[in-house]
Amino acid sequence: MQRGEVDMCIVGTDRTLANGDVCNKVGTYLKALAAHDNNIPFYVALPSSTIDWNIKNHKDIPIEERNSDELSHVEGLDEKGDIKKVQIYPKKSKAMNLAFDVTPAKYVTGLITEKGVCEASEKGLKELFK
Repeated sequence: MQRGEVDMCIVGTDRTLANGDVCNKVGTYLKALAAHDNNIPFYVALPSSTIDWNIKNHKDIPIEERNSDELSHVEGLDEKGDIKKVQIYPKKSKAMNLAFDVTPAKYVTGLITEKGVCEASEKGLKELFK
């Protein structure tokens, strides 16, 4: 993006709130921030089945927290060729392994749906779906 080699960014979403906020795998928010910083359009593609018309605030989205072992350990081959699981940071260190992050609608250029493209807002979604 910084080198001017990206024209637009399109990601998916696991859940989209009626206000246009999107919940997707961790890292989506960072892509949106990078696109915003580099003046690159950031679109989210979604089927209408993933629109959550009930949750009003992204803080109310249940976010899966995965086992911290996914971050603290790696598997690899030892000198004998056996697979070993090793810890890569100190035992006293704590980790939070969230599976999803939320991208606020203000960073979303538009929502791409089976009914067309709309603004990432309740007004935009309602024009397409209600």
